[in-house]
Amino acid sequence: MIIKSIYWISTGLICLLYLSSTVMYLWDLPSAQAQYASLEYPEYLALTMAFAKLAAVVAILSRVSVALSDLAYAGTLFHLMLAASAHINVGDGMWPPAVIAIGLLIISFLTQNTARKKPAPYGSLKALLGH
Repeated sequence: MIIKSIYWISTGLICLLYLSSTVMYLWDLPSAQAQYASLEYPEYLALTMAFAKLAAVVAILSRVSVALSDLAYAGTLFHLMLAASAHINVGDGMWPPAVIAIGLLIISFLTQNTARKKPAPYGSLKALLGH
């Protein structure tokens, strides 16, 4: 029961982060584009990432396909690692939220099989360690 709660809290926080940034990007696209430019990314990525973040949330929460859900976890991890790296690179001090989100994402991924009906082949610490 505790593992299920840990899963839903970590997953909920990640999804809330991604949904709120999606809304922010779509609500004020010029500001989002300026933020991407300040991180030395092309401005057009803001709109692309808005839809990618929404798709990741849908894939993880709906779990229509375990493979698609695992792909969303991987994409989210890559995005968060690039976000942390970009903030470190420009020296704006905004990297801690991305690192915290990476931690939450790892917790969500490793506890998903306890909380979800469809198990993922790699979605547990035992599976990752080969036990």
